Amino acid sequence: MRKKLATATLALTVALGVQAQQKPVATVMPQDQTRPTPRLNAVQERAQRLSDQMAKELRLNGYQATKLRAINEDKVAKMAAIEQQHAGNPTLIDEKCKGVCKERDKELTAVLTTNQYSDYYNSRSSYYKYDKDYAATASDFLFVNSVKNPLPANSKGATIGPGKTTTPTRSASSSGNR
Repeated sequence: MRKKLATATLALTVALGVQAQQKPVATVMPQDQTRPTPRLNAVQERAQRLSDQMAKELRLNGYQATKLRAINEDKVAKMAAIEQQHAGNPTLIDEKCKGVCKERDKELTAVLTTNQYSDYYNSRSSYYKYDKDYAATASDFLFVNSVKNPLPANSKGATIGPGKTTTPTRSASSSGNR
């Protein structure tokens, strides 16, 4: 009797131990495909890069850097929209983007100290060029990468490529009496 009870207890302990080690299947969450991935959001990456450069050169503290990042993300998004809307007309793009930069200038007066703003104001053209150069190289890279590595045509993993060719087969009813 004791051997049966000990065996049953051992079997129950082993079963519970094995069950505890298994990963529950229900906890796997499907990926939310409505949110942009960092790999695809070039505007945020562009704003981050510009903000990092400005924060380093202007020697900003944490509060100022956070505010600068928010301002730059908004302004770079506006400039990217202008660049996309007026593609092929660089004069109009420059004119409208300079207007967005003037908005940024006004917002930065509340964030930067007098000395920092003076340094920023004297370096505005270099920041503008830095951003434009990065935008040009990033858009070229994204285009080339999208051609080399196209995304699936749908979310079920289908890819773009040549289709399978099949030869038509004759059925028994159509090959007979004609």
